[in-house]
Amino acid sequence: MTASPAPIIDGAALLDEVEQFHRRFNVFPMEAAYVAVTLWDAHAHLIDALDGTARIAFLSPEPGSGKSRALEIIETLTPRAATTVNASPNALFRLVEAPEGTPTLLFDEIDTVFGPKAGDNEPVRGFLNSGYRRGAKSLRCVGDGSNQTAGWFSSFCAVAMAGLGSLPDTILSRSVIIRMRKRAPNEAVESFRRRINEKEGNLLRDRLAEWADTVRDYVAEAWPTMPEGVADRPADVWEPLLAVADAAGGAWPERGRAACVELLHAAQDNEEASLGIRLLTDLRDKVFCGAARMPTAVVLECLLGLDDAPWLDLDDRPLNSRTLARMLGQYVTPNNKPIKPRTFRTASGTPKGYYAEDLADAWLRYCPSPPGESATSKTSATSQVSRGEFVADSPEEIRNTTPETATLPIFING
Repeated sequence: MTASPAPIIDGAALLDEVEQFHRRFNVFPMEAAYVAVTLWDAHAHLIDALDGTARIAFLSPEPGSGKSRALEIIETLTPRAATTVNASPNALFRLVEAPEGTPTLLFDEIDTVFGPKAGDNEPVRGFLNSGYRRGAKSLRCVGDGSNQTAGWFSSFCAVAMAGLGSLPDTILSRSVIIRMRKRAPNEAVESFRRRINEKEGNLLRDRLAEWADTVRDYVAEAWPTMPEGVADRPADVWEPLLAVADAAGGAWPERGRAACVELLHAAQDNEEASLGIRLLTDLRDKVFCGAARMPTAVVLECLLGLDDAPWLDLDDRPLNSRTLARMLGQYVTPNNKPIKPRTFRTASGTPKGYYAEDLADAWLRYCPSPPGESATSKTSATSQVSRGEFVADSPEEIRNTTPETATLPIFING
């Protein structure tokens, strides 16, 4: 890790003040959220020194949870803040390219852009998806009438969002996610009075800008150490925030990494698995139950009998064999071939069905470990998944199956 810069300005103390400013007006669901939002405010002042930027998303199931207020506070603390409820992609591209400098975009009511009643907003989604990395550009036509030429427009800028419900997975994966909730009766905050409090926030904003000038070179060269297990896209999201934490020093490097781990775990706990992953997990944990192979009819009967599953109502109709084959065909066997039903012999005939050994690699790669099972034991179980010859002819036979009667190691939580 690069040595922290000389403390011309006490960055840790300044971030402490920014955090306290948020606490005056916001009640976040966990302490880690205050840390993340404070680091995000500061990183917006260093956008020109960073390779990437984390989106931050304030989401809640109900109105009145403080999402818009969080954006209002951020607006007072970040450079060239621009709040929008709905904007065309062309306007967004031109705003980012404006000569005044890179803006901090604040999207309120983002559910009106991506919610179920929103229209086609793929260009806005593309803008938000691409703009978290430096160098991201989109090709647009510019000019009047028939006098059009092609031009490249940047989408790289800091973006904060607030809305009801959720967001497309591609945006969530690029975001620090804060699940807001309504304040409890014992949770009190100050009323935000723009005529008074905006000036206080702007003073902190100007001090953040001054501090950012002293650490810009350090941040530009920084490669912050990530917490154990944080890699790939989550590491891309948190790298700029942890670079700011390291530059500030004090308790912020430790607090930043703790917040990273806590918020990533919270996001995973709240994340609804895709239908494909839900299907694979249900097959592993609630259907095969140690069987080496299983007829399609039995698989469907088991899935449709799950009370807490979506299989009875997929686009207003129950899951059928054709849809099952299509969904599983997106994944591959250990031999890198699409998973397909195969014909095999049972006591009652020669039905088509699925083999556990064909599903083993997809189970290993995509399904969460069953409770109490480590990744190592999961891998071990997967490597043995094709040893047995037990074939289930009915859901009752599956429920009555034990490791002793199946000869195949049980691959689920009991």
